[in-house]
Amino acid sequence: MRTSTTQYRAILFTIAAATLGGFPLLAADEQKVAEKPVAKKSVADKDGWSPLFNGKDLEGWKSVEFGGEGEVRFEKGVVVVGQGVDLSGIVSTRKDFPKTNYEVEFEAKRFNGSDFFVGLTFPVAESHCSLICGGWGGGVTGLSSLDGMDAVENDTTGHVSFTNGSWYKVRLKVTPQKLVAWLDGKSLVDVEIEGRKVDVRFEMDICKPLSFCTYQSTAHIRNARIRNLPDTAKAVEASDSRPAE
Repeated sequence: MRTSTTQYRAILFTIAAATLGGFPLLAADEQKVAEKPVAKKSVADKDGWSPLFNGKDLEGWKSVEFGGEGEVRFEKGVVVVGQGVDLSGIVSTRKDFPKTNYEVEFEAKRFNGSDFFVGLTFPVAESHCSLICGGWGGGVTGLSSLDGMDAVENDTTGHVSFTNGSWYKVRLKVTPQKLVAWLDGKSLVDVEIEGRKVDVRFEMDICKPLSFCTYQSTAHIRNARIRNLPDTAKAVEASDSRPAE
């Protein structure tokens, strides 16, 4: 029996579909991949601030593995760092943080516990440092470490009577010359760092480049953001190099 042209084409199509059946699936898979939403980068506001958290989950962050650390989670717009045996924390996985001429701002409260609920580790040039609020029994503030001395023993040492359940606004400014911090708009730290050794305690090495940590306390953190600042030294240099009018 002779095969018609139409039948012949149908046979060829069937063979091709059986042999190359993966191709249409591959094209469909590629289409699905193309349709997946692409994560958007944080967009700075008119004042240059960019959020440190995406407002939905802890993408870009991970729990610090101190050993005996508490759970970290995102809950109703708040980052919760749970109380551990000693230290607990959450560290950023980003690699693009500025090393100087920048500011960090956030709000935090000690939900429960009795020691520091703000342990912000941050870059300082080629090193790092930690801003502590509520340490050494609940009230000590300062930087760890300067010239090998901790927040409780160097010239940034202060004391604040923090109340559990109350929100506090913290702002930190890093420049090549100084480290400056404010608590609820009031000066907390203002120290020259040129010629000084700036570093972190050995326990905080795993908290680099940027992290929020607690000690025997549960912390809630919200509205955390960062922004770059103009390089004032370069601005002055450029101004000095202009010809006199």
